[in-house]
Amino acid sequence: MGTLAQGRTVLTNPLEASDTLSAMQCCKALGARITQEEPSRWIIEGINGHIPALNESLYVGNSGTTLGNLIAVCATSDRPITLDGDASIRTRPFASLLKSLQQLGATVKETGPNGTAPITICGPLQGGEAVVDGTTSIYLTPLLIAAPLAPRPSILRVDGVMNEKGYVRMTLDWLAACGIEVVTNDDLTCFEVPGAQTYQPIDRVIAADFSSAAFPACAAVLATEAEVVVTGLDFEDPQGDKKVFDFLAQMGAVLDRSNRLTIRRSGSLRGVRMDLSGTPDALPILAVVGCAAEGETIIENVAMARIKETDRISVMREELTKMGANIEEMPDGLIIRHSELHGTRVNGHDDHRVVMALAVAGLIAEGTTQIDSAESARITYPTFVSSMQALGAEIEEHED
Repeated sequence: MGTLAQGRTVLTNPLEASDTLSAMQCCKALGARITQEEPSRWIIEGINGHIPALNESLYVGNSGTTLGNLIAVCATSDRPITLDGDASIRTRPFASLLKSLQQLGATVKETGPNGTAPITICGPLQGGEAVVDGTTSIYLTPLLIAAPLAPRPSILRVDGVMNEKGYVRMTLDWLAACGIEVVTNDDLTCFEVPGAQTYQPIDRVIAADFSSAAFPACAAVLATEAEVVVTGLDFEDPQGDKKVFDFLAQMGAVLDRSNRLTIRRSGSLRGVRMDLSGTPDALPILAVVGCAAEGETIIENVAMARIKETDRISVMREELTKMGANIEEMPDGLIIRHSELHGTRVNGHDDHRVVMALAVAGLIAEGTTQIDSAESARITYPTFVSSMQALGAEIEEHED
């Protein structure tokens, strides 16, 4: 959004991790001037919604968010731009997003099977009406970001139910901060976006990330005796993954949010039924918590977890089974029964959330757990190991 703005955007406390740095490099390639005055401040001089004739290709690394958003942004250009990423990115299906963009005037020049990268797209986006696949917000968010730049108004209609509503609301909050007008209904299934809008520069602090905070929080619930305090979280922020803390409370964890978040382990956790349609990124870590809960934990309505960095439903069932979990796969989730885990060698499948979830599982497993592709945690949480060590975990990184 800072790249698309007219003027100087200041972002304070940005996360410096592989995904965000990939986004930065791509935005620079699109013409933005980005400087880091100090580690906690990024300054972005925007391109005022006009992509200059610079690079014809962008590399997004492992960042699916960067790829999805920039597919739509590049569709506002009148020349073809190719987007590509690593091996994991080349498995992420974007056919639904591409179809919506075509309805708004874009041309898809080239793509892999089911809309996988490398993707070559050309605009300019014109506006109009488009049907949106509501399976995941990554098919909607890019349209919300790019449609304001089209010359004509756009109407986006979600086909069915919109999942990941928390992520959509977070996008709408940032769009409003940038002066972008979007009118929507209560269930987030119809969006009216006026055309020919201009992004305004902003000066804003990046909120602490509930998605990442879920890992040390769940570790505190499962494997610590003393109180653990997590600082920096704003429960008024529209991030959907704050729902994780509601689930933990339902399972019996003691949480105090009166001033700062204080977590105390309860005597025992109980299994509950969790609808993760709004918080699919929490599936890996909540599956681990389910192993420690008495009775049965059901994680459901989260089929979109199959099209993340990995098929997280299948992968978590596979890897936790290696550790002794009594876990059953459903089309849209998992059934987990109380299990005594044991340490073994598991595979993180180059998926940062899977790696971190398995590391937390290792804290409650008997013996030593070894996790392959553990470096993937740096994609979104480069200080994960030190965070775990601060809680008292015996955890080390090794180079293979």
